[in-house]
Amino acid sequence: MMNIKTGIGQDSHRFEKDEGKPLMLAGIQFEHPFGLEGNSDADVVFHSITNSISSITGVNILGDVADQLVESGQKDSSVYLNLALNDLGDWKINHIAIAIECRMPKIFSQIDSMKKNIAKICKISASDVGITATTGENLTAFGRGEGIQAITIITVIKS
Repeated sequence: MMNIKTGIGQDSHRFEKDEGKPLMLAGIQFEHPFGLEGNSDADVVFHSITNSISSITGVNILGDVADQLVESGQKDSSVYLNLALNDLGDWKINHIAIAIECRMPKIFSQIDSMKKNIAKICKISASDVGITATTGENLTAFGRGEGIQAITIITVIKS
């Protein structure tokens, strides 16, 4: 008998007001003058994946756990994602679907790199990671260029 679960996660951050902080998405640094506000690297893609895993395991990583890590100097969001992955136990990731909304930067040229990095961390094939991006047509703060939002749906199986 095969068990299947689906989780959903979301994260969003506004852009910093001052230039200089690197913009990180899925662990890839983008050429953009402004990073995202947050006490970590504010990688909304890794945060949304982490939250999608937390919706399956019931163990929240973002919040108290991540805040404690930041206080000790750990700001790399891949560390938070790895903690969430450890909580999956016998569940294996089958597929990750990510939707990114932002006016800038343009995401398309880095999608393959993002997929490969996510796949490497999650120990799955890059073909099991789907990433779409939209500008939002100026309908939201993300579509107006004020920040970036990522929504993730994850499917896990246990045989």
